[in-house]
Amino acid sequence: MRTLRRDFPLHLMLVPGVILTLIYAYGPMAGIIMAFQNFEPLSGFFKSKWVGFDNFTYVFHLPDFNQVLWNTLLISIFKMILFLLVPLILALLLNEITKKWFAGLIQSSIFLPFFLSWTVLGGVIIELFSLNGPVNGLISLMGLKPILFMLNNDWFRGIIIGSDVWKGMGYNMIIMLAAITGINMSLYEAAEVDGGGKWKQMLHITLPGLAPMLILLGVLSLGNILNAGFEQILLMYNPTVYQGSDIIDTFVYRLGMFSQQFGPAAAVGLFKSIISLGLVSISYYAAYKYNNYRIF
Repeated sequence: MRTLRRDFPLHLMLVPGVILTLIYAYGPMAGIIMAFQNFEPLSGFFKSKWVGFDNFTYVFHLPDFNQVLWNTLLISIFKMILFLLVPLILALLLNEITKKWFAGLIQSSIFLPFFLSWTVLGGVIIELFSLNGPVNGLISLMGLKPILFMLNNDWFRGIIIGSDVWKGMGYNMIIMLAAITGINMSLYEAAEVDGGGKWKQMLHITLPGLAPMLILLGVLSLGNILNAGFEQILLMYNPTVYQGSDIIDTFVYRLGMFSQQFGPAAAVGLFKSIISLGLVSISYYAAYKYNNYRIF
């Protein structure tokens, strides 16, 4: 009670956030019951017919479901790998720049896309890779035939992965640069005295020093493996590339909003939530076990 009285103003400051979380995060969870109903909006939750697990059986046997699940895993895994690899390379390169003003300029330029919404970036990327866009203009100048990037499943999937990595790589790069600055400089001085060049210093000092942070970022990203980028794909894709880019979230959106199949859509959403909960639990346990990282 003494601690509660002392920290009461801090608890009071949490009240608006807790209320908003209850309303917008926990309140909508009541809609989970639609996954077990033949839900009809006019009948509501209480009068819609209960169908048990029929919605799950229905969606798992849809011809598109396996492809949607594969697309989600493929896009997420590639994003997860590149979200570690690309920022790591950039952080190592920036760390070697001696002119601080130039390093700051490059760092700000790389970090800038992170602050832009997909509404803006999606339109920019569509224009860049359109048939009459700058990319196809360069291809035409080289004497090659223009490519329908936004209508080809293989090309479009690569654009989705590449553009998302481009947008978010600045954030992880900053984290890795911060981890590099935390490495003891005396190690570099000792390596230099022993004749170790920049390459040897990077291999034997910088990379081992970054290993805990890389492990932590990799483990934590495991919990989001089924989140392949709903907003990005929804704003950029079209029916021609559904086969290569339709993910669980966009599949649920189309199933519920366009086909009016609310029960099956809720069933897919619940399936994803259960798998994600398990992955998040495993990832946080692994982060605590191997890197001593904990939230609470």
